[in-house]
Amino acid sequence: MATDDPLDFEKKVIGLDDLVDDYLKENKKQEMKSKRAKAQKNYFSDEDDDIREAKLSECVDKCQQEAQTFLCLLYLFLMGQISGEEEICLWGLQVFGNQKTLPQLAFHELGGCGLLQSFMHNELNSLVELDINKGEAFLESLLVNGWLLKLLDACGHVEKSIATWTYNLMLYSVQEVLSASACDFWISILSPKTKIKIDWLPNYSEIKRALEIYGFQSDFPSRFSSDVEMVNADSDCGGPPQNIRAWIMYVAACFRVRKYSIISTSEAEEMVVMLIYLFLDRQLLGLSVILNECMLSAISFFTDNEWNTSSEEVAKSIACRVPKDMNCLRTVESISGVDARSKQLRRAVAFRILVACLDVKATDAEEILRFLNLINVKDKSCDLFKIYIYLVLTENWLLYNPTLEDKPVIHKLWGVYLRHCSCQITSTDLRTYASKV
Repeated sequence: MATDDPLDFEKKVIGLDDLVDDYLKENKKQEMKSKRAKAQKNYFSDEDDDIREAKLSECVDKCQQEAQTFLCLLYLFLMGQISGEEEICLWGLQVFGNQKTLPQLAFHELGGCGLLQSFMHNELNSLVELDINKGEAFLESLLVNGWLLKLLDACGHVEKSIATWTYNLMLYSVQEVLSASACDFWISILSPKTKIKIDWLPNYSEIKRALEIYGFQSDFPSRFSSDVEMVNADSDCGGPPQNIRAWIMYVAACFRVRKYSIISTSEAEEMVVMLIYLFLDRQLLGLSVILNECMLSAISFFTDNEWNTSSEEVAKSIACRVPKDMNCLRTVESISGVDARSKQLRRAVAFRILVACLDVKATDAEEILRFLNLINVKDKSCDLFKIYIYLVLTENWLLYNPTLEDKPVIHKLWGVYLRHCSCQITSTDLRTYASKV
């Protein structure tokens, strides 16, 4: 052994010192690491807890919404399985049947009309060389471009041949542009602002005849208009032609002017009934705006002395023929004006249909409401669809009846009836129309 080498016990001492130093260093590192981890955990712990809590709350809300949606869908499904098909009661009747043959529109007498002759003998005709055989085509171009009205307005006179020609074009032409132009022509010459002499005016029978040619049937068939396929305007099968639009607009113009006496009071009553029938054909839904305008013009046609009697006559005529289903409610809704006369007609129609539905002879408001209160809506055999119809009709009858405002007994009986409907029919009642009532 070399003299400079350490002894054995010195080797051991050195080794222990190194181990202790290493241990202390390692322990210090672990301690520092633990402190940093703990500090980092404390720094982020509150924020992490908030995030976790928000996510948990969002998850719970989502589960609750999905559960509620599922329960609602399950409820609707079960209700649909029980009574869904029975509650689909649509309004709509086939007011138009098969169309008759449209009148021929060839008018040879046009060649002798003064307007056309004036063009034939005019010096300008030497340039254009207008042929008398093409006179109708020439007048058609004048009609479509609006020049026919301007020329006749300038001379202040509409000849019979021109009047009959344009009238038949308006109601029977299969060319929409000619029908619409002729309609605009007649609306203009019938305007109270237009001072023009008209040699010929169609009477009520000719106006009604056009509707019959279209296939109009006042005795309603049992077939719903929703079951009828839409047809072409120039077809001879069921459904109104495109000329029905011109007919409605022309009738409205006739109602707005009384100086020509085109329609009498009794004829106007019948015409109002026809207009209400047109509201029941679903194929005419696209014409609801002009139908409403025509209805308002018809209601305004009557004098104050005529209206009280005429409104009752219209209501009686409607009530004895309209089906006692959703169509009778559509009938009441079709009278949608907000003026006093519209409300009066709506009230009268609702009352007459209600009496017809109840099949009672009572006409006094108190008697009818007492009769309604005798109906036991809790009885399982009670037809709640009829009750629903009674409710809507009674509401329209009472709502627009100013003569009943100062009768507290009427309000009390109506309140009792509504309370019966709301309290005696539970939310779990599975009968048809229970929820609506």
